[in-house]
Amino acid sequence: MCGGCVGTEYPARGTTCLEGGSFLLNFVGCAQCGLRDFVLVANRAAGLHDGEEIVTYDHLCKTCHHVIAHHEYTFSVVDDYQEYTMLCLLCGRAEDSVSILPDDPRQMTPLF
Repeated sequence: MCGGCVGTEYPARGTTCLEGGSFLLNFVGCAQCGLRDFVLVANRAAGLHDGEEIVTYDHLCKTCHHVIAHHEYTFSVVDDYQEYTMLCLLCGRAEDSVSILPDDPRQMTPLF
C-alpha cells in the first residue's frame, strides 16, 4: 500500500461502502511511475467467514501494476440490520446499517 499515490489516506466516506470499484477522486497519481491513469482491480477474493461476507481486492496502477491500496468490504446481518463496512487507503473508511424491517425502528418518532 502506498500513501504517496493518494491525496488523503483512509478518507472518511460516511455511509458509502464500495463492494467494487475505486474512489478515483482520491488518486493523485502513481508514486512509482508518476502517471495518473485508471486504477485496476486485481486479486479479488470473496467468501464467508463466521456468517460475514468479506470481499477483498487490490488497487493497481494500470501502467506499472504498482499496488496502490488493499480494499476490504464486509457485509453481515446483525439482529434486524444489514451491516456494511469498508476500509481502504484509496477509497476510505465507511460503515452503514440498514434495517431489514419495512419501517426502521430507529427512524420512528416517539409518541410521548
